[in-house]
Amino acid sequence: MSRYATDTVRKDNDQPAMPIGMPALVKMAFDGIDLAPVWNGLVARVNENPDDAGALIDLSTIALVQGRPHDRVSLQEMALKVQRIYRQQPVGDASKSLRVLAFLSPGVLMDNMPVEFLLEQSNVSLDMVYVVPGLPLPDPLPSHDVALVCASESRENQALLRELSALLASWPRPVVNRPDRIARLTRVGTWELLKSVPEIIIPVQVQVEASRLKQIAEGEVAIEAVLAGRGFPIIARPVDSHAGEGLAKLSSRAEVVDYLGDRREDEFCIAPFIDYRSADGLFRKYRIALIDGHPYAVHMAVSQHWMVHYLNADMKDSAAKRAEEARFMADFDNDFAVRHKSALDAIGTLTGLEYLPFDCGETSDGKLLVFETGTNMIVHSMDPVDLFPYKPPQMAKVFGAFQAMLRKCSGQGSGQ
Repeated sequence: MSRYATDTVRKDNDQPAMPIGMPALVKMAFDGIDLAPVWNGLVARVNENPDDAGALIDLSTIALVQGRPHDRVSLQEMALKVQRIYRQQPVGDASKSLRVLAFLSPGVLMDNMPVEFLLEQSNVSLDMVYVVPGLPLPDPLPSHDVALVCASESRENQALLRELSALLASWPRPVVNRPDRIARLTRVGTWELLKSVPEIIIPVQVQVEASRLKQIAEGEVAIEAVLAGRGFPIIARPVDSHAGEGLAKLSSRAEVVDYLGDRREDEFCIAPFIDYRSADGLFRKYRIALIDGHPYAVHMAVSQHWMVHYLNADMKDSAAKRAEEARFMADFDNDFAVRHKSALDAIGTLTGLEYLPFDCGETSDGKLLVFETGTNMIVHSMDPVDLFPYKPPQMAKVFGAFQAMLRKCSGQGSGQ
């Protein structure tokens, strides 16, 4: 099935659909709760009313968390044929709620900012409108105080971001995270933006076709000729891959041969490998969120392996690692944020985004090593409180800053 529905879309219902929502369903899955009863109940609703868009979009979310991407897209397309606007209700006095209109891309989780997590349990009325390239926006759109672009950078989203740039150029309400600025955040584009900042280390990023990588593997092209004089070892990954999918450290042409033998993608991003081990021999990766120009700690992971992901760093099984993360968060404003103030300020200024998470490390000489940026990075508060008691207060701080940024940008307008 195609990524976007091409059938004629029915006229959108007068009121947005109100699903159970991604935060609740993902948290249930995260906690190991059996989603089969929820699934069966939603299927029953659709059988009774095939135009139940809320049930369809919830089914697509369950398919997502169960690792069934094709079912996710198929169910989402069915939902979007019925309704393209979905609402997350505010908590508290609705008359005092901030009204946010978020523009999303159809597709998988990483195609969008996970805005529902950032605004969960807040006094924000969140209307999420899916933008389908080539189709007009639903009319009328919900009244709102501020617009938020949630579609993230990817090859498939570039056309959508261009379309949004034209649509939002003269929007009657303030726009947060302008789409043309999001579109620049390819791996190569991020390197171009940040490469000249003295306090930042960001390895050169080069996008190559599989045929070019094969030439490197066979010795027809020297890796140094492609990576501005840098040789092996290198990092390779398919373009648009996330969460370590297809990411590998390659130390020789022979390893490139083996790597290509396991991959079927047509384009890759390659970069020099930078050894960022700390003095104790461990690798530390930090996720930071820049919100209205101010940095906030999201998480820190410690691992013996260079490819650090929070879920594979054994944070749940190591009290010592959790204690270090707790100290990192507690001391962040007076330590990490101070040491890297110039670098963090430069990232905020050069990207020009009101909200931007990014992953980074530190080099042995104390510089900020930027791995990647992306508005689609997961920022959540789902970790078990008994193991991570320090997380809820920190994430409340992050979510509060995000909501305050939206209110500031909106000027608390009276809506349209």
